[in-house]
Amino acid sequence: MKYKGNPEYKHDRQPCVGVLITNLGTPDAPTPAALRKYLAEFLSDPRVIEVPKLIWWFVLHGIILRLRPRRSAEAYEKVWTKNGSPLLDISIKQAHDIQQELDKRYPGKVKVELAMRYGNPSIQSGLEKLREANANRLLIFPLYPQYSAATTASTFDAVANVFKSWRWIPELRMINHYHDNPDYVNALANSIKKHWETHSRPEKLLFSFHGLPKDYFLAGDPYHCECHKTARLVAECLELNEGEWQLTFQSRFGPREWLQPYTDITLKELGTKGIKHVQIICPGFSADCLETLEEIDIQNRDFFTEAGGKEFSYIPALNNASEHIDVLSNIIESHTQGWEMETIDLNKRIERAKKAGAKQ
Repeated sequence: MKYKGNPEYKHDRQPCVGVLITNLGTPDAPTPAALRKYLAEFLSDPRVIEVPKLIWWFVLHGIILRLRPRRSAEAYEKVWTKNGSPLLDISIKQAHDIQQELDKRYPGKVKVELAMRYGNPSIQSGLEKLREANANRLLIFPLYPQYSAATTASTFDAVANVFKSWRWIPELRMINHYHDNPDYVNALANSIKKHWETHSRPEKLLFSFHGLPKDYFLAGDPYHCECHKTARLVAECLELNEGEWQLTFQSRFGPREWLQPYTDITLKELGTKGIKHVQIICPGFSADCLETLEEIDIQNRDFFTEAGGKEFSYIPALNNASEHIDVLSNIIESHTQGWEMETIDLNKRIERAKKAGAKQ
């Protein structure tokens, strides 16, 4: 293997702290072709699908990628905006706003880049941009509040794969989770209270998290526990009693058992039991996406109303709300403690480098 050096390195450039903000990803367009490419990358990740590789290859390419892209494209078409994918559009705004906030705190000392685990912009492109910015200390921040091997650990895998070809590896830190961060919990509670100001309090508040195969949980993945802790802390902050809220899991895939209770089945049951007013928040999503805008606010809304429910509303993700940007910036600041935001005397460094024979 030929390792990459840093041919653009110059002694007259200040180093900085690099922050790579990541999320799951999105197709480039709401089309079957774009979905086929995206799903092939996503569903080929062994962290996501823990099935023997050879068996899964035939299932993925022989069945799933022949059928699912068209259905998924139709779903994406419903939420696609003039700016493209909602997740990417919001993520770009988040990265921009975090950069602005950190510039206020550490002018010129921190560089923020955005990357997606699957699709574009890629993790490799984000890391390359930070290297070009002369980031010699690097913080990886996957915007998954609750840790799972299928999300957070997969991000680490992707970062490590890029570093396999780098000769000079920056000092590295990674934020694994922030499910019980007090600022994050308060921001969720405040968003719910704000929603209540215009939609009133519901009979039942659901905390819907993305699902996970049950056997992943039984193998030791902490995701289930962290979801429960997030929901419990927010409910306590809102002073809700046990009958006023419930935790559920959405987005299951395939025939095996996933974490329960399921969001769609729960909504149908609530409708048939006479519950008329339900609200849903999805605390595991830092930005609105297909799973919140189409699955929850369209599909699951219909499940509830068709079962007899009358009033349904989805409480948006925190997205790029100013309070959320402050929360994320505070988390970044806490995880970069000890990394001095120094300003190097470049003239002295250049002089020393020239004496040592450097060309730049």
